[in-house]
Amino acid sequence: MIILSVDYGDRRTGIAVCDKLEMLASPVCVINEWNIDALAQKIVDISLEKKAEEIVIGLPKNMDGTSGFRADACKNLGEKISGLTEVPVNFWDERLTTVSAHKILNENNIRSKKRKSVVDAVAADIILQDYIDSRKK
Repeated sequence: MIILSVDYGDRRTGIAVCDKLEMLASPVCVINEWNIDALAQKIVDISLEKKAEEIVIGLPKNMDGTSGFRADACKNLGEKISGLTEVPVNFWDERLTTVSAHKILNENNIRSKKRKSVVDAVAADIILQDYIDSRKK
């Protein structure tokens, strides 16, 4: 099943997608959009282009497992996307994915402006890879 993942941010939102066999997640793009309605439509458009059969949105939880204001914003985005498509929308715990994305970029010597343009897509990739790995268990 082709799954699209979303790492939602106020200014930049990372998108990743996996192959039909759910073996490998790959970063797709970063959407620079602050308007949640326009962002939801862009995500739906990409999901149609990629023929996604499921959309997974990273849900930022606090380290103690509770949900904060960012989780509410992600749920709101999920509701907006659900209103625009029949593709199922699910959520996945994304604790520390941005930290992991920065670590990966450091290990690959990606710095400065380029880092800002890819970190959210790498975070979406990590969210999706964790999600598809969990489905195999």
